[in-house]
Amino acid sequence: MITTINPYNGSELKTYQEDTESQIEDKLKMADAAFKEWRKTDMDFRAKLIKRVGELLRQNAQNYARQMAMEMGKPISQGKAEAEKCAWLCDYYADHAPGFLKPEKFETDYHKSYVTYEPIGVVLAVMPWNYPFWQVMRFIVPALMAGNVGVLKHSSSVMGCALMLEELFREAGFPDGCLKNLTVSSDPIESVIKNPIVKAVTLTGSKPAGSAVASTAGSEIKKTVLELGGSNALVVFEDVDIDNAVETCVDARYQNTGQSCIAGKRLLLHKEIATVFLQKLTNKVKELKSGDPLKEDTYIGVMARPDLAEELEETMHKSINMGAHLHLGGKRDGAYFEPTILTHVTRDMPAFKEETFGPLLAVTTFESDQEAIDIVNESEFGLGVSLFSEDTDRMERLSVHFDDGAVFINEKVSSHPNLPFGGTGISGYGRELSRFGIREFVNIKTVVVNLYE
Repeated sequence: MITTINPYNGSELKTYQEDTESQIEDKLKMADAAFKEWRKTDMDFRAKLIKRVGELLRQNAQNYARQMAMEMGKPISQGKAEAEKCAWLCDYYADHAPGFLKPEKFETDYHKSYVTYEPIGVVLAVMPWNYPFWQVMRFIVPALMAGNVGVLKHSSSVMGCALMLEELFREAGFPDGCLKNLTVSSDPIESVIKNPIVKAVTLTGSKPAGSAVASTAGSEIKKTVLELGGSNALVVFEDVDIDNAVETCVDARYQNTGQSCIAGKRLLLHKEIATVFLQKLTNKVKELKSGDPLKEDTYIGVMARPDLAEELEETMHKSINMGAHLHLGGKRDGAYFEPTILTHVTRDMPAFKEETFGPLLAVTTFESDQEAIDIVNESEFGLGVSLFSEDTDRMERLSVHFDDGAVFINEKVSSHPNLPFGGTGISGYGRELSRFGIREFVNIKTVVVNLYE
């Protein structure tokens, strides 16, 4: 049995019966049958249905946001924004996927040479709880537009969201099986990956989960795309617009109660502006309203589970014992962890080295561009970095020295439908979104035509 729990008040929401082996097999066969028909559809038909998904997301954003708030503590205003972003994604791929997958001609010594982008079949998605709609949608929307279908293994804590997503596509007119939810824990996933019906796997999650999935898929010679953790740096240079940068840094760290792989977890301040910047940042963080995720004015909700808050607390205390200063916050109550700032953080501390998945910001200082580059690149993670400076030309020149998958200048790192999203190092491999993402799970087929003289 899978029981979902409201992390705000600890109440049980609903209990779900896990799928049996035979039910899992039946769902995979249903997805396979759906693929055989779905791949025959044309782009106009696919786009029409995807547009309808977007319409339903906008119409039902309040209901979806409420479910997110109940199951994982996301403030309801942020849940509505997540649903609306998913609708934007639908519109984007409905409009652009035909161009992304249009056959490309190549000049060779043959009579005719071109490349087609064709679907590969059933793709398994293993998804986390922190953005329960967006994480799934940024996989399934391009997958369906490419002619594939998806099988979803969502986090057990957001099973209600998973079933809502399955129903969303059914209501939009997609044949049953185009998105099939598996009501399972992690235990059966190895056998699901090995099932010959599944052709590829995408996962968003932790390094251990990614390693396990990649290992199993690799043994079966099946492609994977992994979007794993991050320890993004917010690097503030001496010539920064302080007030605007403070606003962005607060949002980058504390949105979604800090539970995001692309959150800015390490704040690097140039020594010339460190004192002023930290004071203004502290004042802004103090203004963030904590409370019931179902209230519209709540910005900081609760973490998704009490044990996650306990892990963050342990990381904080270990870092303090190693010399970090508790500048703000630091209190925990069940799944609630108040917005926290640690200063005097050094590179050997857990708050710097590990992914702090919650509302804790680790602050350190630097004196030169090269020192900032070295501090950022020392992390094993490589998802993204934000640079703040009035001299954007200089920042662009520096951008090539950072090893991350994305560099954002005067902006927090975020995912955008028109830009590839993914990391380096233990942040994973492969790309989602844009034309790069939709081509991850297609057969890039070479076609050559020659004529006999």
